[in-house]
Amino acid sequence: MDVHTRDLRYFLAVAQERHVTRAAARLHVSQPALSKQLRALERQVGAVLLHRLPHGVELTPAGEALLPHARAITERTDEAARDVAAAGLRLVVGVSTGVGRGLLPAVRSRVAAQDLDPRVRLVAWDDATAGLADGTSDVAVAWAPVPGRVRTLVLARETVCAGLPPGHDLAGRGSLSFADLRDEPFLALPLAAGPLRAAWLAEAQRDGRPARIGGEVRSVEETHEALLDGRGVVLLAAGNADALARGGVVVVPVTDLPPCTLVLAWRADDRRPAVRAYVDACREVLAARG
Repeated sequence: MDVHTRDLRYFLAVAQERHVTRAAARLHVSQPALSKQLRALERQVGAVLLHRLPHGVELTPAGEALLPHARAITERTDEAARDVAAAGLRLVVGVSTGVGRGLLPAVRSRVAAQDLDPRVRLVAWDDATAGLADGTSDVAVAWAPVPGRVRTLVLARETVCAGLPPGHDLAGRGSLSFADLRDEPFLALPLAAGPLRAAWLAEAQRDGRPARIGGEVRSVEETHEALLDGRGVVLLAAGNADALARGGVVVVPVTDLPPCTLVLAWRADDRRPAVRAYVDACREVLAARG
């Protein structure tokens, strides 16, 4: 089989999200383009990999068989990419699901003239550094606070909202205060997320009282399913509201919490020209947007 690594990454994203449209948003590609590549992959391997369902997809036995091999191949490719990055020709940009706010394509266009090839790497929610800590990312688009010795550039500040299960008593409100939510069970990031978990639980606003944890979530889809199950409420950025406000889930602004901050982060001791060029390009794109 002559299978492109890109197609395996697409397959992995769909396998993790169990939904083509959400996987397309995560990969920063259009849904028709992703569907086309998935069909091409199925033709190349000679098997149906996904069952298309009314509200998502599930893996076929062939898809389950391909999954560990796809992971292994993409991990080896990531290792090779890191070697290339060390030569200063490629930059790995770590991002979490649903962030970027349209900046990444504009930045890519600016650095292409400098022979830089920034490659987006999707990072699990339990890594608050988006790959900076273990060296798998050179720069990261992440929510503050980013732990470790890093420098940051603010990309956006957004209102904090609450995602509420269908039929929740507070769902009819136009806005909420944190006092309305404090005693509710909360959906939390994994413990490994450290200060980022604390930030999205609003621990600084709890006067020392611990949050009630209704469950841990590691992806948009897990969060949505937990909300549908009524396991708790969740705090999120206003820019991510559309990813959850479906199937009866309601998203309401929380008026008295400080805005959440999306940043570009890089290691404080990383002075490589490629990193500086990417940071400068981000600054230029932000200035052009006003």
